[in-house]
Amino acid sequence: MIDSHCHLDHSPLFDDIGNVIKRSKEVGIEKLLTICTTIKSFEKIKLLVKQDDIIFGTYGIHPHEAKNDKVNSDIIIKEVKNNNKIIGIGETGLDFYYNYSDKDDQITSFEEHIKASIKLNIPLIVHSRNAEKETLEVFSKFKNKNLKILMHCFTGSKEFVDNLLSFGAYFSASGIITFKNSLELQETFKSIPLNKLLIETDSPYLAPVPNRGKQNEPSYVKFTAQKLAEIKNISNLDLIKNTTSNFNNLFN
Repeated sequence: MIDSHCHLDHSPLFDDIGNVIKRSKEVGIEKLLTICTTIKSFEKIKLLVKQDDIIFGTYGIHPHEAKNDKVNSDIIIKEVKNNNKIIGIGETGLDFYYNYSDKDDQITSFEEHIKASIKLNIPLIVHSRNAEKETLEVFSKFKNKNLKILMHCFTGSKEFVDNLLSFGAYFSASGIITFKNSLELQETFKSIPLNKLLIETDSPYLAPVPNRGKQNEPSYVKFTAQKLAEIKNISNLDLIKNTTSNFNNLFN
């Protein structure tokens, strides 16, 4: 299995990283992608990728932080090129639910991340909340640029899926799909092609059932895998095989 999105730089994961890695390996995880959200968090990520062969990282500024951490594509490219275990750009995108950053700041930051992703030809990890229309408008500016899009912790509509598939997007399922009130989201994931699916924890947040409400960690991705296999009506082994292959294809 591969946890395609976790935040190992956050407590309590960072403070117990040795045991977190140990438990991840015990359940069969072969890669952990730890996601950058701020300039400061990247300093921890550079340390984390040295901790173990299974840990890889990204560079990016979360939309919540777009007002504080200003970056351009040149800065992003430089940081990625300086470390061969930094394999993606993000988490970037748009969040008009909380609006912690101004809308224009979020869009500007998002577009700079996209430009870097195109120049480096590596995947873009995208956060989109209450911003389906605006996210598609931004992507449309870069049509025919061979975007490599990963929609992380996807909770969007079927219509959003159909539009994103026209850009070749991949979709990552989090523990949210295990929640009792997520029936509509489960139906949406049922409709997504198997070759476009990944799994993630978003740990230390969003622990899946049966650990909902607890601190999440990468080893819990097995519960999300089990639920997604049930939704897709395939064996757990097939689900793991396909999502692992999809990650490796996307991240080359």
